[in-house]
Amino acid sequence: MTKTYDTDSTAVLTGMYAAEARYLAAGGPGAASFDILAPYFAPDVELHQAAALPYGGTWRGHAGLARFFHAMSRTWESFAMAEQAFLATGPTAVVLTQVHARARATGRDLAFPILQTIAVEDGRIREVRPFYWDTAAIAAACTATAAAPAGTG
Repeated sequence: MTKTYDTDSTAVLTGMYAAEARYLAAGGPGAASFDILAPYFAPDVELHQAAALPYGGTWRGHAGLARFFHAMSRTWESFAMAEQAFLATGPTAVVLTQVHARARATGRDLAFPILQTIAVEDGRIREVRPFYWDTAAIAAACTATAAAPAGTG
């Protein structure tokens, strides 16, 4: 029997975000199986993260996304998508997300928006391109700096 996939990007993304919440509630990387999320992503999915971020680069396929979630969990102690607005839907969806996060290395709390373009083909996410307003501020918040030696400054 062939599985059929929903071709409505809103339904696909709503399902994926709910699956992501279940994945994280189950412990996320290292504790939960990526299989919770896999049905929402094409086998050859590509996620393009800004190079300036600690988890920057292009992540390909289900194995690449699983590695991306591990990199995110090493970077962020918490990462909550507080508000989401679907600005456009169709073969390419545009989603604006307000994020509240705490950097693991520094303990700093951040609030920032991410705008994502998400290509959906045959009922699965094929490509994700997140755009951040200030990658330098995010990277700085995630980087612990060595304390100055005593007697300097």
